[in-house]
Amino acid sequence: MATFASVRQFLLQSRRLAGHQLTTKRNIQMSSVRERSEKALEEMKEKNPYFEKYANKIASVQQSSPEEFLSRLQKAEKQKNKPKFGPTEVQRDYSELLKPKSPLGTEATRDGAHRKLSDIMRLELVEDKSADDIKHLWFEYHKHKDVITAAIPADQYKLMMDLALKYPIFIFPIPRSQGYEFIMLQFAGNTVHFTPLLSYQVHKENAPECLNLTMFTECQDKGIILMRGEFDTNVLNAQEAQCLANQLQLYYSQNNVTKLQLLDTFTKNPDKFKHMDIIEELNNLKI
Repeated sequence: MATFASVRQFLLQSRRLAGHQLTTKRNIQMSSVRERSEKALEEMKEKNPYFEKYANKIASVQQSSPEEFLSRLQKAEKQKNKPKFGPTEVQRDYSELLKPKSPLGTEATRDGAHRKLSDIMRLELVEDKSADDIKHLWFEYHKHKDVITAAIPADQYKLMMDLALKYPIFIFPIPRSQGYEFIMLQFAGNTVHFTPLLSYQVHKENAPECLNLTMFTECQDKGIILMRGEFDTNVLNAQEAQCLANQLQLYYSQNNVTKLQLLDTFTKNPDKFKHMDIIEELNNLKI
């Protein structure tokens, strides 16, 4: 019959053995983690052109905490593969080939291209208001409507219109489930019309719009231009419409050398224009 002392001794030995086994297991795991982290570090040296700039900091994290190093790499890889624009939960497919719109007469086309702010709201509401107050009213008025809105500084609008005269037509990409879809834009008066490139190739001037941006200049003397965008929910959601509006601003309202070169090449040397260049610009945006 085992004595109390022998049982106690057995338990102590079991705990020591279990502790030794746990330590050994942890050492094996740490060794495995360290090996994987060192392998990942070698891959970074080969693939990342900016590795040398941050080599010391990266090595410090890798040596002091291999688990954290691997965790950061996994998180960065997920973020890299995540689309910067467009839907993340529900993947949208390419637009269907939409039916052509009914041809418009000259009068209707001209009126549609020069919409007035008074068609949307009473101008007396903003006559005595500051630019900030007008922006607040504009956003509040549209808060629950299926549109996108913006208040553009007057100097940016002037640059946009100057560039629109030189580059009245261009294309922007938006993410889709299996890649990107190109949307063509065209300036007309104080509006910008967007249509899927596929639809334009088939229907030309009768291609249906998926987004229409209108810039209202009635408050230009106060330094702002009010923008309103109406979109076809069968083709775009609000996030995608905003993505197109953001790209319009970045290409036409800023003197960005790279983007101006793309506008110029598309307009003057279309045979040299590369669609992947604008996709790359989209992926590099930090908005």
